[in-house]
Amino acid sequence: MEVLKISSKSNPNSVAGAIAGLVKESNKAEMQAIGAGALNQAVKAVAIARGFVAPAGVDLVCIPAFAEVEVEGEDRTGIKLIVDQYKLPLDYWFDMDEYYQS
Repeated sequence: MEVLKISSKSNPNSVAGAIAGLVKESNKAEMQAIGAGALNQAVKAVAIARGFVAPAGVDLVCIPAFAEVEVEGEDRTGIKLIVDQYKLPLDYWFDMDEYYQS
Protein backbone atom coordinates (compact mmCIF):
# COMPACT_ATOMS: atom_id res chain seq x y z
CA MET A 1 0.00 0.00 0.00
CA GLU A 2 1.21 3.49 -0.84
CA VAL A 3 2.07 5.61 2.21
CA LEU A 4 1.27 9.31 1.95
CA LYS A 5 4.06 11.32 3.55
CA ILE A 6 2.65 14.54 4.97
CA SER A 7 4.63 17.67 5.80
CA SER A 8 3.60 20.91 7.48
CA LYS A 9 3.48 22.43 3.99
CA SER A 10 1.17 19.78 2.50
CA ASN A 11 -2.08 21.12 1.06
CA PRO A 12 -4.92 19.47 3.03
CA ASN A 13 -7.30 19.59 0.05
CA SER A 14 -4.80 17.77 -2.17
CA VAL A 15 -4.09 15.18 0.53
CA ALA A 16 -7.86 14.74 1.04
CA GLY A 17 -8.26 13.96 -2.66
CA ALA A 18 -5.48 11.38 -2.43
CA ILE A 19 -7.10 9.82 0.65
CA ALA A 20 -10.49 9.62 -1.07
CA GLY A 21 -8.89 8.03 -4.14
CA LEU A 22 -6.99 5.43 -2.12
CA VAL A 23 -10.06 4.59 -0.03
CA LYS A 24 -12.13 4.17 -3.19
CA GLU A 25 -9.41 2.00 -4.77
CA SER A 26 -8.27 -0.15 -1.85
CA ASN A 27 -10.68 0.64 1.04
CA LYS A 28 -7.94 2.30 3.12
CA ALA A 29 -5.13 4.83 3.10
CA GLU A 30 -2.04 5.29 5.25
CA MET A 31 -0.24 8.52 6.10
CA GLN A 32 2.96 9.36 7.96
CA ALA A 33 3.54 12.68 9.68
CA ILE A 34 6.54 13.88 11.65
CA GLY A 35 5.95 16.92 13.83
CA ALA A 36 2.95 18.87 15.03
CA GLY A 37 2.51 20.89 11.83
CA ALA A 38 2.50 17.81 9.63
CA LEU A 39 0.05 16.02 11.92
CA ASN A 40 -2.23 19.07 11.84
CA GLN A 41 -2.31 19.01 8.02
CA ALA A 42 -2.98 15.26 8.03
CA VAL A 43 -5.93 15.54 10.42
CA LYS A 44 -7.41 18.42 8.41
CA ALA A 45 -7.09 16.29 5.28
CA VAL A 46 -9.03 13.43 6.92
CA ALA A 47 -11.81 15.85 7.90
CA ILE A 48 -12.01 17.19 4.33
CA ALA A 49 -11.87 13.67 2.82
CA ARG A 50 -14.91 12.69 4.90
CA GLY A 51 -16.90 15.23 2.90
CA PHE A 52 -15.59 13.77 -0.37
CA VAL A 53 -16.72 10.20 0.39
CA ALA A 54 -19.95 10.96 2.29
CA PRO A 55 -22.19 11.15 -0.82
CA ALA A 56 -21.31 7.49 -1.51
CA GLY A 57 -22.58 6.49 1.97
CA VAL A 58 -19.08 6.07 3.36
CA ASP A 59 -17.53 7.55 6.47
CA LEU A 60 -13.87 7.41 7.45
CA VAL A 61 -12.28 5.99 10.58
CA CYS A 62 -8.79 7.19 11.53
CA ILE A 63 -6.49 4.95 13.58
CA PRO A 64 -3.34 6.63 14.94
CA ALA A 65 -0.14 4.79 15.84
CA PHE A 66 3.51 5.58 16.43
CA ALA A 67 5.94 4.87 13.61
CA GLU A 68 9.73 4.73 13.57
CA VAL A 69 10.91 6.54 10.46
CA GLU A 70 14.41 7.06 9.12
CA VAL A 71 15.02 10.62 7.91
CA GLU A 72 18.45 11.48 6.50
CA GLY A 73 20.03 8.56 8.36
CA GLU A 74 18.41 9.52 11.68
CA ASP A 75 15.69 7.51 13.43
CA ARG A 76 12.67 9.67 14.22
CA THR A 77 9.35 8.89 15.83
CA GLY A 78 6.38 9.94 13.77
CA ILE A 79 2.68 9.31 13.70
CA LYS A 80 1.08 6.86 11.31
CA LEU A 81 -2.59 7.44 10.50
CA ILE A 82 -4.49 4.55 8.99
CA VAL A 83 -7.70 5.76 7.36
CA ASP A 84 -10.29 3.06 6.80
CA GLN A 85 -13.76 3.25 5.33
CA TYR A 86 -16.92 2.63 7.29
CA LYS A 87 -20.12 2.05 5.33
CA LEU A 88 -22.94 3.94 6.96
CA PRO A 89 -26.32 2.24 7.37
CA LEU A 90 -29.07 3.96 5.40
CA ASP A 91 -31.01 4.88 8.54
CA TYR A 92 -27.97 6.76 9.91
CA TRP A 93 -28.94 9.84 7.92
CA PHE A 94 -32.51 9.74 9.20
CA ASP A 95 -31.31 9.50 12.81
CA MET A 96 -29.05 12.52 12.24
CA ASP A 97 -31.94 14.57 10.84
CA GLU A 98 -33.99 13.89 13.98
CA TYR A 99 -30.98 14.75 16.14
CA TYR A 100 -30.51 18.15 14.54
CA GLN A 101 -34.22 19.01 14.74
CA SER A 102 -34.33 18.39 18.49
